[in-house]
This record gives sequence, C-alpha cells and structure tokens, in this order.
Amino acid sequence: MRSTISGMTWRYWAVLALLILSLPVQPQTETAQATWVGVVTYVVDGDTLHVRAMGGGELHKIRILGMDAPEICQTGGAAAKQALEKRVLKRSVTVRLQGVDVYGRDLATIFLSREDVGEWMVRRGHAWSYRYQRDPGPYGEEESHAKLLGRGLFSDMSPEYPHDFRRRYGRCM
Repeated sequence: MRSTISGMTWRYWAVLALLILSLPVQPQTETAQATWVGVVTYVVDGDTLHVRAMGGGELHKIRILGMDAPEICQTGGAAAKQALEKRVLKRSVTVRLQGVDVYGRDLATIFLSREDVGEWMVRRGHAWSYRYQRDPGPYGEEESHAKLLGRGLFSDMSPEYPHDFRRRYGRCM
C-alpha cells in the first residue's frame, strides 16, 4: 500500500516540487528591468564602470551587456579602458538594467544620448560581441565590420577572446 499525505501520493508531491523548482526565478530587486539616468564616476576596465544615479543616488557597479572587452592585463585591455573612459567618464548616461551577475554587478545596457555604448565599443574594435555558442551576439555585425577594417583589437591577426584568456590565466589581479 502506498504512503499518502492527506490522500495524495508521494509521487504527486514530488512532481509538484519539481514543477515549482523549475519555474524561472525573477530578480528580487526593484532595479531589475529599470531604466534611469546617472553619471559615470569611474571606469574599471573596458566593460565595467561605476554610475551614480542623478540627484546623488546610489552608486552602481555595472557590467555592460552584449560585449566582452579584454581583461585589463590582456593585450588591448588598457586601450579598451581608455576608450571607454574617454567616451563616458563624468558624462550623463542612461542605464537600462537587466539583472545582476554572479559578482554582484548590475548588468545593463548603457546609452550616451541615444548611442548604445556597448555597440560603440565593438564597432571601434575595443570589444567583442558577447556570444553564446554559435550565436554571434547582439553586436555580431559591428564586430565583423571592425575585423574587416582591422580596428583596435582586430589589428592583431588573432586576438584572444577574453573568455579563453580567463580560462588560461585567470582574472587579472
């Protein structure tokens, strides 16, 4: 005879638990999917910066979505940081938050006026379009164009993708 809990079998409860556990988790912060304006106060590297919300609000460490710049200790890393600093440091930007990464950084698309900063970085050859498996990512076309013109990172015949660099050497200290 099967064990029951209030007339329901253990199998029913197990299936119910699996269904609940498989539901997508929604971010618990009120900043998820929010759009706001702030000033860039610091550029960490070619794809990470600090933005303070207008009116003296909270400081956010933001990882720019859609692109991957070289590590700061990697060839092209310092140039990517300098390009991003020159473009956005101490300027007002619009931040479109998408979530938080495993390092606690906000994940966002950054706009300077109406220009997508991630797209600008890739188009100038300072970063790769962030790809997943065979998907060229959101800025695949801009990356192809930068490669064709030999811009920035792509002036080197075989620049190392940051993911591969981190796998081989770890993160920069």
